[in-house]
Amino acid sequence: MPKILPLFTKALTDSWRSTLAWALGLTAAIMLYLPLYPSIGGNSQMQDLINALPPEMTKALNYDQIATGPGYTQATLFGLIGFLLMSMASVGWGAAAVGGDEESGLLELTLAHSVTRVQVVLERAFALIVRTVVLSALVFLLVLVLNRPSELGIDVGHLFGAVVLFAALALLSGTAALCAGALTGRKVYGIAAGAAVAVLGYVFNAVGRQSPDVDWLLNLSPYHWAYGNSPVTNGADWGAAWGLLGISAALVAVGAAALQRRDVGV
Repeated sequence: MPKILPLFTKALTDSWRSTLAWALGLTAAIMLYLPLYPSIGGNSQMQDLINALPPEMTKALNYDQIATGPGYTQATLFGLIGFLLMSMASVGWGAAAVGGDEESGLLELTLAHSVTRVQVVLERAFALIVRTVVLSALVFLLVLVLNRPSELGIDVGHLFGAVVLFAALALLSGTAALCAGALTGRKVYGIAAGAAVAVLGYVFNAVGRQSPDVDWLLNLSPYHWAYGNSPVTNGADWGAAWGLLGISAALVAVGAAALQRRDVGV
C-alpha cells in the first residue's frame, strides 16, 4: 500500500532535531525578553534612556513602541529576535528542500522512486509550512502564558493576528529560498534569496521610517506589510496576511514549474 505524502513525512522526520532546536531558541528568547517588561515599562529612567537615543535608532529598532506591553512585545519579540530566529529557520529549511538535495545528489535518487518533480516541491513546501506553523503556535502559547505574569496587557485576538503575520512573514523568506533552490539547483542561491527577502524587508522598513522623503521604501518591505500596523497593539491587517501567503504560494508554484522544466544535475 503506497504511503500518503511520503516526501512530506520524511522531511518532517528528518528535521525534527532542527525543529526542536529552533523551538528551544524561541522559547529562550521569549523567556528572556518578556518577563523583563514590568521593570522596563513603568521605569522612567529607561524611558529617559530611550529618549536620549538618536530618533533614527529608536525608529529603526521600533523602540519607540516599548512604552506599552503590546508595543514592547511587538518590538522585541515579533519585530526583532523572533523575526530573526524564524527567518533563519525558514530560510534554512527552504534552501535545503530542493537545492540542498540536488547539490548532494539525493534529488536524483528521490526522483528515481516514482515521484514527480512537482510532488517533490509541493510536499517539501508543505513540510516547511507545517514546521513554521508549529513554531508560530509555540510562540502564541508562550506569549499567552506570560501575558498576565509579565503585565503585558495583550489582547488575545490581536496576539493571534500578530502570530499569523509572524508565520506568513517567515514563510515568505522560506518559500523564496525554496523557489531559488528549485530554479538553480544550488542551496547557496536559495539561502541568498531567502535572506535577501528578510534582510531587505527589514532594512527598507528601518530606512523608510526615517523620513517622508524615503517612505516609499515601506511599500517594498514585506516586513512593513506585516508589522506596519503594529498588530500586537492594533490587530492584524488581514489583507497583508493574505497577500504574504499568496506570494508564498506563487513562489512555490514557480519553483515547481522550474524544477519540472529543467535538467537535474549534481
